Amino acid sequence: MNLHELSTEQSNPLSRDIDQKSTREILEIINAEDRKVPEVITGCLSQITALVDDVVQSFQKGGKLVYIGAGTSGRLGVLDASECPPTYGTDPEMVQGLIAGGTRALVRSIENAEDNAEAGVADLERIGFTKNDVLIGVTASGQAPYVIGAMIHARSLGAVVGALSCNTKSQTFQYADHILCLPVGPEVVTGSTRMKAGTAQKLVLNMVSTAAMIRIGKVYGNLMIDLKPVNKKLVERSKNLIQKATGCDRKTAETAFDQSEKRPKIAILMVILRISAQQAASLEAQHQGHLSQAINAWNPGQEVQK
Repeated sequence: MNLHELSTEQSNPLSRDIDQKSTREILEIINAEDRKVPEVITGCLSQITALVDDVVQSFQKGGKLVYIGAGTSGRLGVLDASECPPTYGTDPEMVQGLIAGGTRALVRSIENAEDNAEAGVADLERIGFTKNDVLIGVTASGQAPYVIGAMIHARSLGAVVGALSCNTKSQTFQYADHILCLPVGPEVVTGSTRMKAGTAQKLVLNMVSTAAMIRIGKVYGNLMIDLKPVNKKLVERSKNLIQKATGCDRKTAETAFDQSEKRPKIAILMVILRISAQQAASLEAQHQGHLSQAINAWNPGQEVQK
């Protein structure tokens, strides 16, 4: 590994004298560099689109999306995966994040863990990764053996594999069906890829999971209607969602929420179509969770399948 050849390891001329700057000047330099990240992602939208479409197909077959990375990249994958169940009501196994070094590495740096390719394979086997799943290797430099080992194993199974890296010479690209190259350039602090590279990775992971969830019916309009109301805040949010989606008053929203057994998606169908919770649940299932399709196809005189 020749680090000096990697774009993520180069020295940034725009921050060369940053140690001699005032606090305000330091922040201005960081902010100016961060603004470059969305522009880089724009150039990768076609590749991200193709990857999301494969993730949707995997979900429709009962498969799962798995992120795998080391250090900052691994933590970002775990973060994105952990937010899917409370936001979209998904099973925790549907989107998963794996990090070199395991759970301890989330809060404490375990730098040598990324050098173990066999551990990457073992972690995939532990979660029952199959050919119906999608693996996305997330690594700023693209050289981590832990990630590469897992990607090679996933491809050997026939699974779809994506590679998300900020280095144009990323080794992970050799083992990927979808190459997501985000050349954000040298960091403000040389080699500190938790900065622009980390920002780029987080934005793309958010895009992948969010777009896939929208495509499988977890969103109505721009409302996250499949959330699980497991605390007071989310109960309140659920009732507000029902009101926003239907235009009903507070009392109607609360009644539908209770009758739907605290399922905002079902409550919305109940209010809009004026049907029972049982009918709404059946209708939602017939349209694979897509509320817009269910509402547009509804005929007041039709019989809802049991």
